[in-house]
Amino acid sequence: MARPSTDLVPERPELSDAVWLDVLSAVDRTYADLVDYQERLESQNAELEAMRRFLGSILASTSDVLIVTNRQGLVEEMSASLATLTGHPAASLQGGPVTGLFVKDHVPALDAAIQTVTRERRPVMIEAALTTATGPSELELSLAPRFDERGRVAGLVLTGRPVGELRRTYAALERSHAELKAAQAQLVRNEKLASLGRLLAGVAHELNNPISFVYANAHALERYSGKFQTYFDRVQAGATREELVRLREELMLDREVRNLRDAVQGAREGAERVRDIVEDLRRLSADGSGESEAFNLMETAKIAASWVLRGARSTVQVRFDGAEDVAAFGRRGHIQQVIMNLVQNAVDALDGHADGHVTIAVQDEGARVSLSVHDNGPGVAQDAEGAIFDPFFTTKAVGKGTGLGLSISHKIVEEHGGELRLLPGAPGGGATFRFDLPKGVAS
Repeated sequence: MARPSTDLVPERPELSDAVWLDVLSAVDRTYADLVDYQERLESQNAELEAMRRFLGSILASTSDVLIVTNRQGLVEEMSASLATLTGHPAASLQGGPVTGLFVKDHVPALDAAIQTVTRERRPVMIEAALTTATGPSELELSLAPRFDERGRVAGLVLTGRPVGELRRTYAALERSHAELKAAQAQLVRNEKLASLGRLLAGVAHELNNPISFVYANAHALERYSGKFQTYFDRVQAGATREELVRLREELMLDREVRNLRDAVQGAREGAERVRDIVEDLRRLSADGSGESEAFNLMETAKIAASWVLRGARSTVQVRFDGAEDVAAFGRRGHIQQVIMNLVQNAVDALDGHADGHVTIAVQDEGARVSLSVHDNGPGVAQDAEGAIFDPFFTTKAVGKGTGLGLSISHKIVEEHGGELRLLPGAPGGGATFRFDLPKGVAS
């Protein structure tokens, strides 16, 4: 801006030099203010242009549908993805009603959502189908209010993502979750197989005793049946009474009748013992992947401990304390594996210790139940306490443990809504592990 020339001002002799100096100073200030205003205006225009480019880049690059409307529901701005989906130029969509972009059947729900957002000034989520060049496209649509500088609702912002994409994402997440659960179940099964391997000798011994008993009684029954067959053959042949009495005494049938009852009873007891062992083995090998149920926690602990003791080389006394009839809620097979791991660790810790004993206690704590396994062994070293539940961490010698037992047990209890902990300062030394479970309703 050119500075005004003082030559154009007519000479006014009545005005002093001081007055002219004031006028010129005022002109200079006005000129400076105009320059400053121009600079600020150009700066603000640059900022607005940068913001416009920034918003334009967002609208052009976002893959989600983005629509900005005024208070009357007319489209003011939109993302490039909307034009791509509908197959119409962005210019033809601006100024039209936003409801016209969706299939007619979904317009009432969209209108109701718009009214709710405008009236209650809060976001609303719905599903609505956008009309596209290839047919309806289901969107998960979020409607949020847009406010002006005075805090009034000036319009709405609609953002939508194709439901198909979301469902594919959820399906992939579900598959990953299922694979994770399958991997965990495989770890539990592998740990059970390792436990079963340690128990094979004990199982063979447990089965051999009752089977031998049944076998011996079967031989006795075979011998008794031969004697009775001889006697009845003579009866069938018409032998005299005196001959039958003599034969009865020779064959000692009166004694064999009593022995027959004992043999039958013994065979039955042996068979029942085999049945019980097989039933325990079936429970032990169950993968625990079924539905959660109420089960007797003490009974489960006794079965788990009995199987560990069958495979133990050392003589360890196991004591049971606490509630006998309390029910826990969860997967029996998984909890049985947890108890087996804890008891096995306790038995291993007592290897070579005289008077070793393990105490398993079950407590009723109202809405929850707890189980603790305590041994009087050397305990857990203080520097190992922080890593005791880490995968592959073990204090056992190489080849004696996988380091997965406590880690898997901790995860199983956690998934049941409980916590497996190593209690500090076990009374009388040794180590105490404790976990809690939701209480079940006994059937």
